[in-house]
Amino acid sequence: MKTQLTPFQLVSALTLKSLLIIAFLMGYFFSTPDKITSISLPISSLFFNAQSELPDFASYTDTKQKKADFFAFLLPKIQASNEKILQERATLNQININTALSQSEINQLTEMAKKYKVKEQDPRIIFAQLSKKMDIVPASLVLAQAANESAWGTSRFAKKANNLFGQWCYVKGCGLVPLKRGSNERHEVAKFKNIQASVASYMLNLNTQISYEDLRSIREKMRNKNKTISGYELANGLLKYSTRREAYVHEIQSMIKHNGLAQYD
Repeated sequence: MKTQLTPFQLVSALTLKSLLIIAFLMGYFFSTPDKITSISLPISSLFFNAQSELPDFASYTDTKQKKADFFAFLLPKIQASNEKILQERATLNQININTALSQSEINQLTEMAKKYKVKEQDPRIIFAQLSKKMDIVPASLVLAQAANESAWGTSRFAKKANNLFGQWCYVKGCGLVPLKRGSNERHEVAKFKNIQASVASYMLNLNTQISYEDLRSIREKMRNKNKTISGYELANGLLKYSTRREAYVHEIQSMIKHNGLAQYD
């Protein structure tokens, strides 16, 4: 037996439906490129957020579920790091570089220049270089590199150092010594307090190191054309991330394509 709605209930339901449609359209038409919206996570067997610790991915027997959980585990952390970058970018864009800067604005520029390794003195040049360096790293690229560099979260460096990206450090005791390190080499694989710190450090590395200038140029062109910043395209700027160069780039792009990761950009 169907329940009949009273006229009041019917009007209320239609009003609510109309409000939801308006809210959706407002979000759709007035959204901006400099804003990260919520990412729809893949179907996961576990609940993850930005504070979640690394699961024991080596214990998985279902490869499909392992991949889904790996992506679901990392996506909130990627989103959190990119949101912080966009907050910095918003602060930068509030500075009117065409007028005399206040001491507060000069201090902000100086602080950001230090973090992003900009060594210029002219505020206009600092602003331009920060605009190029201070930008998001698309999720598809982060996911593919993390999976590749950490063997899907099962490597020694992932489990013992929270390092998913193979990042090096050069101060004795700063990380773990690679088992196959040469006798004349001094680098270690950096150790992080948690995975979130590893993601943030990896993004800062891509945004500051001279080796990835090509990646930042590709991203800047996409940003200026108001295009979605594509991890597949940015991977072309990773020639110096690995000694395998072109083969490494093609492998990362293949992982992005095979696993449908572009949807998270």
